[in-house]
Amino acid sequence: MKTAGMRAADLRLSDLFSFGPKGGVMRFAGERVLLFDAVALGLLRKQLIESFGYHAARAVLTRFGYGHGWRTAEALREGIPWADEREWRIAGGRLHRLWGLVTFEPVEPDGRPGPEPFADAIWHDSYEAEQHLLHLGQATEPVCWTLAGFASGYLSRVNGRPIFALEESCRGKGDAVCRMIGRSREEWGEAIVPHLPFYETDCLDASLRHVQRALRRAETRLLRAERLLSAGDEETEVPGLVARSEAMRSVVAMARRVARTNATVLLLGESGVGKERIARLVHDASPRVAGPMVAINCAAVPESLLESELFGHAKGAFSGAVTERAGLFEAARGGTLFLDEVGEIPLAMQAKLLRVLEEREVRRVGENRTRPIDVRIVAATHRNLAAAVAQGRFRQDLYFRLRVVEIAIPPLRERPEDILPIARRQLSEAAAREGEAPKELGKSACRALYEHAWPGNVRELVNAMERARILSEGPTIEGIDLPPEIGGAAAATTSREAGFSPRPLAEVERAHILATLAAEGGNRKEAAAKLGIGVATLYRKLKEYAEG
Repeated sequence: MKTAGMRAADLRLSDLFSFGPKGGVMRFAGERVLLFDAVALGLLRKQLIESFGYHAARAVLTRFGYGHGWRTAEALREGIPWADEREWRIAGGRLHRLWGLVTFEPVEPDGRPGPEPFADAIWHDSYEAEQHLLHLGQATEPVCWTLAGFASGYLSRVNGRPIFALEESCRGKGDAVCRMIGRSREEWGEAIVPHLPFYETDCLDASLRHVQRALRRAETRLLRAERLLSAGDEETEVPGLVARSEAMRSVVAMARRVARTNATVLLLGESGVGKERIARLVHDASPRVAGPMVAINCAAVPESLLESELFGHAKGAFSGAVTERAGLFEAARGGTLFLDEVGEIPLAMQAKLLRVLEEREVRRVGENRTRPIDVRIVAATHRNLAAAVAQGRFRQDLYFRLRVVEIAIPPLRERPEDILPIARRQLSEAAAREGEAPKELGKSACRALYEHAWPGNVRELVNAMERARILSEGPTIEGIDLPPEIGGAAAATTSREAGFSPRPLAEVERAHILATLAAEGGNRKEAAAKLGIGVATLYRKLKEYAEG
């Protein structure tokens, strides 16, 4: 074994690496080492990025590399009799090659302006760039984080002062080669400032605090799910949901049963009936509760952007795509994706959505490779999809794919038993939020609430109670405190009893919406707020009136 007067260029793997023929403990320069598969390290990188974010993952891997480089420099100083100190200082690059991490090629000074780099090298065959491209695709920044950290740690230890190694170019972001520049803090100047957090513990501490909060939220969700899973199908007490009527009890029971599976669920019901709340119940009562629930209103996203929103896009895939972006299917990994107003998806996009649901993989816009997905789909719509299929406006195969389990949520007018409990719950929650004593409902208000048709369903009722709470001067809300179209319900009843002939509900709703829009001077946003419905719903109603 070559040990006397060792030079860095003479280091050989056989000189430093020893192991028993039958396996067991392996040593490098006298220190125990382990063998890791490069793909396993690539998967670890992917999991760090997906779990903690890009910057937190870079901080972890940079600090790991820095510590590895510092420790290696110390071990080599004592483990090898070097010809002189300089050989020890320059041995780091040789070790990169011996370990199979990267092929180190020193770069001679090229006369570029500014101070000469403390260290300058090209890295060929970087395992980090290779694994990042394999698992995550092309990046927008250099990705050889552990290698740069190792170089920084090694150079800092052998030179007795902080040296920071940064990549000037990187194959992981599309460059021809990876090139590392090493300088001191002073030589880097302001250019090093954006990179310093990745070498400091504050960056990791902030990330760990974020993880701790996320784990606490996940624990709370798991406890809530445990209670929901242990509840019988006949139990209807669900946080944030009122189900006193038999119709809603059946909905809650069915949602609980389907939640225990991974089946796709299709929720049907008018706007404002609480479809998203039932979707939340399905998620919270499922084994996926520790994962995220991601929601998107398909009607609110322009057709040109919907594909990118759902599937993600590569950098440069279209104008404005300055960075790569994961879609909602990837963001909901391990959890539930709620596709609200799925009936509004254009036919061309329906075909792409069907493919994703069947293949269980997505292809980002502008990419050629596919990525596996692990999500549970809950879809919702106010439309009659069976009729839309018959009219050729919705794909039959997608319809059947979505309605594995179909749950119809009744409108509020068909479950009057829920009206007052919902109103009182809203008043109680608002009082707790504002630090006030909850207000009571007077007899005239109760009668008006019962008599109203509730075209806006639960959403309209919630908004009406918020308005009444604000405008009522005493501890009790009376009919006069309610919106005019609701507070006048009692008078409508009197007229009906005197021989008034009622009009069809759709006609009443149309007249009320158009009158409200006119009162707001054509401002659709304000009109929607007054009506207690979403702007997208108002647009749809007006379009139906125009077509009618």
